[in-house]
Amino acid sequence: MEKRKLKSSSRINISNLDDGCLMHIFSFLTPIPDRYNTALVCHRWRHLACHPHHWLRVDRSIKNLSQPGVFPNLETAISAARPGDTILIAAGGSHVAHNIQIKKPLCLMGGGDRPDDTLLICLEGAFEFLATCKIANLTVRAELGCCLLHRSGRLTIEGCILQCEENPLDYLSCPIVSTANEPPASKGCKDGVNVVRTRIEGGARAVSTIGALVLQRVRVICARTALLFWFDVEHLETTQVAS
Repeated sequence: MEKRKLKSSSRINISNLDDGCLMHIFSFLTPIPDRYNTALVCHRWRHLACHPHHWLRVDRSIKNLSQPGVFPNLETAISAARPGDTILIAAGGSHVAHNIQIKKPLCLMGGGDRPDDTLLICLEGAFEFLATCKIANLTVRAELGCCLLHRSGRLTIEGCILQCEENPLDYLSCPIVSTANEPPASKGCKDGVNVVRTRIEGGARAVSTIGALVLQRVRVICARTALLFWFDVEHLETTQVAS
């Protein structure tokens, strides 16, 4: 009987922990998908998992912008973010972006249940990436030109929707354009683009590789409502054979 009591008393429900302990535990989770999935458990876990201690938030509906970690637009959030931060963009409505250039490692993630719950509209140029970044669970729409412009670093696009003009006048009007030209300095630091479970709509073609990168490992799954793409854009591995 004593052994059974010890076993039952040793089983502690994680929800019985105080907010400080839970926040500390959540800090060890990767933003995507672990911390994002944690936020879907209940209202309390969502509040703790989405706390500005873990990541920044872009929310136009919040009137009190003095709240730490909350910003009215994506430009100010990116400017205030530290390298490695995750920016959670609130779902509902559309967020307008004006020629955003990202030069530090960041993760941009939509706060809705689906990627079409969070819409980013590029009015003046595309999102330009010059560092290793990740975007997830977002819809990015380009009014003119491309949606995402990759200059350098490793860009990961996961669970997104990229929308471009159907009949573009500019040959650069592709959902993804990569201009990375320099060969990688080492095997541990390669420039490239990794696309996972992403829907691509419109544009002259899905990807334009103007630099030294090439399209590789393409996989497409036909769902009921859309085509989902998996592919890599990176340096073609070549091996030299001694004669």
